[in-house]
Amino acid sequence: MPRFSVIVPAYRVQAYLHESLDSVLTQSFEDFELIAVDDCSPDACGAVIDEFAARDQRVRALHLPENVGLGRARNAGIAQATGDYLIFLDSDDTLAPGALRAVADRIEETGEPDVLVYDYARTYWTGESVRNTFAEHLAETGPATFTLAGRPGLLKVLMVVWNKAYRRAFVEAEGFAFPPGYYEDTPWTYPVLLAARSIAVLDRVCVGYRQRRQGNILATTSRKHFDIFEQYDRVFAFIDARPELAPWRPVIFRRMLDHFCTLFTAPGRLPRRSRAEFFRRARAHCGRYRTPGAPAPRRARLRHGLIRLGAHRTYRALWTAQLLHGRLRKVTTAVRRVLRAAALRAYYHIQLRLPVQADRAVFAAYWHRGYACNPAAIEAKARELVPGLRTAWICRPEDAHTVPTATQRLTPGTYGYWRALARSRYLVNNVNFDRRLVKRRGQVLLQTHHGTPLKTMGLDLQDRPAAARGMDFGRLLANVDKWDYSLSANQHSTLVWEKAYPSASASCATLEYGYPRNDVYQRATADDVARLRESIGIPEGTLALLYAPTHRDYRRDQHIALDLARVLRVLGPGFVILSRAHYSYGAPPVREPHPRIIDVSGHPCVEALALASDALITDYSSLMFDYANLDRPVVIHCDDREAYEAARGTYFDLLSCPPGAIAHSEDELLDVFATGHWCGTRSARLRAAFRERFCPYDDGHAAERVVRRVFLGDTSAQLPATPPALRRPAPAAGDPAQVPVSTPATATATVPADRQASTGLGLAGAQPTNHP
Repeated sequence: MPRFSVIVPAYRVQAYLHESLDSVLTQSFEDFELIAVDDCSPDACGAVIDEFAARDQRVRALHLPENVGLGRARNAGIAQATGDYLIFLDSDDTLAPGALRAVADRIEETGEPDVLVYDYARTYWTGESVRNTFAEHLAETGPATFTLAGRPGLLKVLMVVWNKAYRRAFVEAEGFAFPPGYYEDTPWTYPVLLAARSIAVLDRVCVGYRQRRQGNILATTSRKHFDIFEQYDRVFAFIDARPELAPWRPVIFRRMLDHFCTLFTAPGRLPRRSRAEFFRRARAHCGRYRTPGAPAPRRARLRHGLIRLGAHRTYRALWTAQLLHGRLRKVTTAVRRVLRAAALRAYYHIQLRLPVQADRAVFAAYWHRGYACNPAAIEAKARELVPGLRTAWICRPEDAHTVPTATQRLTPGTYGYWRALARSRYLVNNVNFDRRLVKRRGQVLLQTHHGTPLKTMGLDLQDRPAAARGMDFGRLLANVDKWDYSLSANQHSTLVWEKAYPSASASCATLEYGYPRNDVYQRATADDVARLRESIGIPEGTLALLYAPTHRDYRRDQHIALDLARVLRVLGPGFVILSRAHYSYGAPPVREPHPRIIDVSGHPCVEALALASDALITDYSSLMFDYANLDRPVVIHCDDREAYEAARGTYFDLLSCPPGAIAHSEDELLDVFATGHWCGTRSARLRAAFRERFCPYDDGHAAERVVRRVFLGDTSAQLPATPPALRRPAPAAGDPAQVPVSTPATATATVPADRQASTGLGLAGAQPTNHP
């Protein structure tokens, strides 16, 4: 008997059915049966279902002789189900990766509840995904299980069948079934939640609810929307048959009226000439089921009152007036925005006529994110070395907590922001400032950049539209012409910056001083490392692998190249993975929860994560150049090298000069760890050569060199850089040689012969080359 019976009814969804069924069959939890019901669909749905059933024995194809509608199709699936729990999925929606595992674990944790409610996200054709706005009602706090009386707020979560798992024995004992017609979820979900003796919640997005541009039955204009009245008749019949449910009658009554209001005002559902009739039917239901006792919000009281009175025209008039009021507010807001922008521009031009303040410096990084990267290290050192200097940091309000208390915080687009840009003598950023910045005589602009370039940048993107994405190269050059200094970490970067960002200003100087953000690697102590590991939650005695893939220009979403759970199964209990999503994606990809995978995507400081880890797994990220300073193992996983280089391009062949072992697939990566190559002597020699080439100045004093030159004007005192071989970076917490890697027969993979020459330790002639 399988754990789950996943029921997917299909009708006229041939364009989406493959993706929906694949989202189930690719789940990491495999103890399920998939019952795909062809509701006599006139398109290719039946053939698609047969195709899946032929190649996967977990799929059971069920073809109905006639079209019976969504509810009865689900009933046909229920009749065939043998699983402990029933899960319904609409055939244009998808299960999130790891959803079934999360559901199974939560069911076990909560003692086999009658119903488990989980979350969903609306997904749009644009690729945007928006989580349910009432997700707070799914918080896993309080008792593990409860009845609806213990958490009535669950009724605010969308009343649909597909965001819940149902114990099949409970469904059969209660005799639940779907009725015919539209809104068939209503007489199922309310009775199920009211009758359940144990309910649990899972605070996790498990379903992608596709918002289709067309084809959604409930969004079509039809008199079948009148089915809603019969569906609520069934709900109240269920309540009236059970006296113990009488206290819920006023609550369901209020929700019924809200449902009527939503349907009445939804554009394109009710035929125009049927609106008055719909309102009369709603008034009749209001009279039939009215039950005082459930308070309604003030705005809802007016709507409900008009339904009770049958005031159809008044309701329409007030609704129209509300729409007009909303549009007027939008226009007013737009006018205010324009006026404010004009006022800010005028204020900025006034500030441009006032003297530049020699004791002021303004810093920013990563398009106004928090206190980070080279600008942060320079800001801290400038406050230490420059007498009387007053610094400010530009960042979004949500990142203000990352800025030191001694530094002024500036919100982009405010009067203080424009005043700082107009009057501060020093302007420091790792990207370009606002394009409207007017560079004044007496101002000094330092461009620090934010990584050693492997991928092509600036003007070198002109023939790579996937990466350039409409970049205005003329504007880019106008910004470059404002630079006074361009910071470089090594000769390779110097050559790239001067070609990719050519300045028309003869006074623009390249400072080949190293990256200040890497100073911490030479200054941190073992105690610092221990404190960082404790704050992140790394268990004592384990090796922490920092997994940090970079952005893919040819993809909209993040490239999830590794099955991290599988990697940990092979590595064994002595390892944990710190998973770091690239900042450009805004949020990490949905992954299956795992006790040894720590999501550190929201951590404000990547340098802290590097210090806390024992090794790095990355692909083409510039983090590898910084991490090499720690002299800890680096493993390159480049499973899509050809696609990445075709879309973005690189300045040199990473395979000819790697910082450590290289794997072209997940199996090769596992082989690298299982054989110990990731931390062997060959890997150490590659890392040393890489460090010599790309980290010549990262000796812990880069920030001091920058401050002395830019802020103090000291052109004569150049601090000599300590050679990499003589540096003593912060020690790692663990010794890789002391942590065994499990090597079951199915865990490792033999490296193909055609790849042996390009893996990290089997690399023929893998010495660094002299060209960038």
